Amino acid sequence: MAASIYLTSAEGRTGKSAVALGVLDALKADVPRVGVFRPVIRSRDERDRVLELLRGRATSEASYEDCIGVTYEELARNAEDAMAAIVSAYRALREQCDAIVVVGSDYTDVAAPTELSTNARIAANLDSPVLLVVGGRDMADQEVLGQSSARDASELAKVVELGVAELHEEHASVLATLINRADAEALESIVAAVGAVVPEGSAVWAIPEEPMLVAPPVSEVMRAVDGHLVRGSEELLSREVTQIVIAGMSMTNVLPRLLEGSVVVIAADRAETLLAVSIAHEAEGFPTLGAIVLNGDFDLSEDVERLLDGVGAVLPVIRTPHGTFETAQRVVHSRGLLTEESPVKFDTALALFHEHVDTQDLRERLRLHRGSVRTPAMFAYELFSRAAQADAHIVLPEGSDDRILRAASTLLARGVARLTLLGEESAIRKRGAELGLAIDSATVIDPETSPLREEFAAEYARLRAHKGVSLEDARDRMADVSYFGTMLVHLGLADGMVSGAANTTAHTIRPSLEFIKTKPGVSVVSSVFFMALADRVLVYGDCAVNPDPNAAQLADIAASSAETAEQFGVDPRIAMLSYSTGASGSGAEVDKVREATALVRAAHPELLVEGPLQYDAAIDPETGASKLPGSQVAGHATVFIFPDLNTGNNTYKAVQRSAGAIAVGPVLQGLNKPVNDLSRGATVQDILNTVAITAVQAGER
Repeated sequence: MAASIYLTSAEGRTGKSAVALGVLDALKADVPRVGVFRPVIRSRDERDRVLELLRGRATSEASYEDCIGVTYEELARNAEDAMAAIVSAYRALREQCDAIVVVGSDYTDVAAPTELSTNARIAANLDSPVLLVVGGRDMADQEVLGQSSARDASELAKVVELGVAELHEEHASVLATLINRADAEALESIVAAVGAVVPEGSAVWAIPEEPMLVAPPVSEVMRAVDGHLVRGSEELLSREVTQIVIAGMSMTNVLPRLLEGSVVVIAADRAETLLAVSIAHEAEGFPTLGAIVLNGDFDLSEDVERLLDGVGAVLPVIRTPHGTFETAQRVVHSRGLLTEESPVKFDTALALFHEHVDTQDLRERLRLHRGSVRTPAMFAYELFSRAAQADAHIVLPEGSDDRILRAASTLLARGVARLTLLGEESAIRKRGAELGLAIDSATVIDPETSPLREEFAAEYARLRAHKGVSLEDARDRMADVSYFGTMLVHLGLADGMVSGAANTTAHTIRPSLEFIKTKPGVSVVSSVFFMALADRVLVYGDCAVNPDPNAAQLADIAASSAETAEQFGVDPRIAMLSYSTGASGSGAEVDKVREATALVRAAHPELLVEGPLQYDAAIDPETGASKLPGSQVAGHATVFIFPDLNTGNNTYKAVQRSAGAIAVGPVLQGLNKPVNDLSRGATVQDILNTVAITAVQAGER
């Protein structure tokens, strides 16, 4: 798994690109393939400047398209779909890299008040620890040639404190904080003040302001003044401008005021000043200049042009249509960006980063980072990826339902599973075409007319002969889509079945209980829901099948739920729930849970299980430590076993609605082969999730 780090800021103009360059360079010391990822870009019509800049220094061979997520517009249109697309693109890039520097959105042109929280959510979904970059300059000031006043330590500490709180609110992990462009005279006090407000153990670094890094090149000054080059060398347009000189006086007074690297603004009718400044640039003892900007619409005379040619003047001369005041305003407010055309800036940025950031500590922190966050988008990505890898064949008996057809089209397009739909083929194909769906690659079988019906009837009659089922009875049963679909799974013609969008749970499960049967050692078929919360995935069982299980059945449900949890990447810590914790309560219901807990421990000593436990003691670390000190489950449970269906069903729905959790399921467990049930109110997304889960279960077999 590639290591990654997410760079984000709480504001613009923090110099995040220069920091990203330093991080990229630091990671290259440890691993051969370092990539860059931009989760949000401005547009697909033009290439992202920051990404192109960093890709030029990365060592991964990933293409530009591999390194981008979504646009601002796509994110604003549908945040949920955009997040899924970002996670998918990032996971695909991770296959090509040993480490990834993720550079968050940069508040350029399309800034929003929620931009930091958006970046925090993305970081959490990528399970990427955050390097929070905070600017050491006061952005309320108008920067003059890239320079503004410095923030003091207390102000920076407040900015960081608010930023860290917002990151934690969205479940992002803060690896370190970096104050960039800080007051060079106050680095120690800044680090101390910020260190007092960040999470314990989190690193704090500060890089001093370096005016040259934010100084605009001559080319940017030319763009800012709407100018064009009329004389001089184009190669010198990359030089940084650090000063401005307004040459509004006589030539003899201008010459002593020339400054190294300055832009000299001269009225176009002051030919003598133009000549003097151009010659001074070439002469020893005078500073070398950045450029001359001529303002006004006066043409240079041929003699002046000839004289400049004669002295071999190479200093860029830029013509602008604006007056002196507006020209000066545009020059001083032009921005300096890190670009490939400025190797000196690159070298300076890297030198500052390595001098002021403990890169060895940074790499070690990344190496030790173990993400504990598992968001709904992460769970969904992993689920559908594993389903596609399983290449399972799933039967959907309710082929006449529009929701099933819409889900089938999406599943086939994504390559999640191979599908068989049951129903009248001509009607299903026609309805699919009317809805504009692509279901051509799905197999469609009509149980009424299929030649398989006779074979299935014979098998069913054989299996149920002890119940007095005749061949004629079996033929009638095999006309039922639930029975026909289940027989496809039983005989290995399909790997799993998903039904229940139009049929009851009992109708879906009954055929499975009759001839697929339960796994060896399992006494009861049960169900779980995967509850995808903002920062983790929990498993709730049984919330859909067994109304009032006895102690032995409850123990079986716990063991099956732990197996299902592990199958889908949830480390099982089982809480056997009741209205009391430990030995504090008594009564038939508590005793049932206590007995079930003992049975689980006896049959499965490898499992971590605790009971009876109240819900708060199971999920909240402080409450768990208080009510059941020393327990490995209390406060850290991931699998919640409810004592009866009434409690489980109401609790999962309450959490779903009140906490905004995504409930995936019910997932049936305990059967020899995967069959899963849908609620009759299932959405297309519910069907997609359940088919993917069934495919994973089939793949595990």
